[in-house]
Amino acid sequence: MNTVVTSKEEILKTSRELIRREGWSAVNIRSVAAGCGVSVGSIYNYFDSKADLVGAVVESVWCEIFHRPEDASVFRDTQACIIWLYGRMKYGSKQYPGFFALHPAGFAGEDPSDGKKRMQQAWQHMLDGLCTVLRQDANIRSDAFTEQFPVEKFADLLFSLMLSALLRQEYDPTAVLEMIRRTLY
Repeated sequence: MNTVVTSKEEILKTSRELIRREGWSAVNIRSVAAGCGVSVGSIYNYFDSKADLVGAVVESVWCEIFHRPEDASVFRDTQACIIWLYGRMKYGSKQYPGFFALHPAGFAGEDPSDGKKRMQQAWQHMLDGLCTVLRQDANIRSDAFTEQFPVEKFADLLFSLMLSALLRQEYDPTAVLEMIRRTLY
């Protein structure tokens, strides 16, 4: 058995593979070490605890699912962005069954603060991205947003609908797109 892991990314890649094959509960220090072909101590060279590993894996999965598209025009059109996001949600659900609903359970019995913080950072990044798209979309009426109804509130609404769809495992953006059309165009 190797005693040196080539990289932190290799550990995260192995962890993602474990989730794909065996589900979220398969991620622990021993299973990841076995998957990497290294000793348990080698994993601890990169992660201080199971909670640290789990937090990094959560962040890694979120980043893989919602990586930037090759076509940057997705971020200039709100409807295209929503279609892309729902497509990525469907991809994530297929690649990581149960991940969206179950990964918080991976923190049970551990200090959840790091994983929760990483997840919230990923969510904030997505919210900020939605705000940017809404501000850059030339098709949106100039009076669509006001002081009482700013871009941030609409982005928060869109993000809430997205999270709700994740939990229901519904990846058809048709209703959200209709709401956008009626509200903004």
